[in-house]
Amino acid sequence: MKKPVVIALVVAGLVAAIGLGTLWYQSRQPEPLTLYGNVDIRTVNLSFRVGGRLQTLKVDEGDALKAGQTLGTLDPAPYQNALLQAKANVSTAQAKYDLITEGYRAEEIAQALAAVNQAKAAYDYAQNFYQRQQGLWKTRVISANDLENARSSRDQAQASLKSAQDKLSQFRAGNRPQEIAQAKASLEQAQAQLAQAELDLHDTTLVAPTDGTVLTRAVEPGSMLNAGSTVLTVSLTHPVWVRAYVSERNLGDAKPGREILLYTDGRPDKPYHGKIGFVSPTAEFTPKSVETPDLRTDLVYRLRIIVTDADDALRQGMPVTATFDAGQPHE
Repeated sequence: MKKPVVIALVVAGLVAAIGLGTLWYQSRQPEPLTLYGNVDIRTVNLSFRVGGRLQTLKVDEGDALKAGQTLGTLDPAPYQNALLQAKANVSTAQAKYDLITEGYRAEEIAQALAAVNQAKAAYDYAQNFYQRQQGLWKTRVISANDLENARSSRDQAQASLKSAQDKLSQFRAGNRPQEIAQAKASLEQAQAQLAQAELDLHDTTLVAPTDGTVLTRAVEPGSMLNAGSTVLTVSLTHPVWVRAYVSERNLGDAKPGREILLYTDGRPDKPYHGKIGFVSPTAEFTPKSVETPDLRTDLVYRLRIIVTDADDALRQGMPVTATFDAGQPHE
């Protein structure tokens, strides 16, 4: 056999061996794991915390919302009136508290002292008169009735003096601690009612809690609303995740934090990116909405895959195919 022919056969054999080796190696590699799921977007029902007549509603279905954006208002007049009343109640309670803590004025104490002196003079006169009447009674110059009248006048003067002295002591000591505590409690109650009135007035404005899109506009301006009645249903822009399911034999590959590529029918060549954020600790039967080729009745574990580059093209319930290399090293 000629030498060129031998070389050609050897080269052909080497090429065939390399090809077979490559095919064998590829056949030994694990197939990329493919999961099936659906886009899951949170929705929130927005409502006023207080009731009233809907005055304005500034957004409609399909409108994009920004966090902090004013969406609508209730008629604020009843709550403005309640706020004015609450402020007046606080002023009244504050004045009563200040009055009772400061005690009595010097002029009032002086008047009480003058009343004591006056009562003391009246008592001294009544006492001296009674003593003189006693001397006359012993000599039978006056009757027993005259002596009794003098004693009665003395006793009345003594009682008036005691009352004036007690009042002076009260004015000098100030109000009792219990009265001060009661006035303070009334003031705090009025202040709490004022804070609630301010909050109620603030709650007549409906504000977007986060970015999102209006799905449903449930009411129109002019409607009477109860507190908590749904006004708008909003889908939140963030977070967006995919609800998928993995079998028990592949559960070891689905670790929290592992990166996954997410494909939709509308973008088969441009995947979204996501990370596994949650793996259910309990098994369940595969939901009917997950169209898997071989796990229709098997037990699976639910995954929550957080989409890191979500956009408006992802819609609630959209089917998604998630793939990652089952042989990728993991913790």
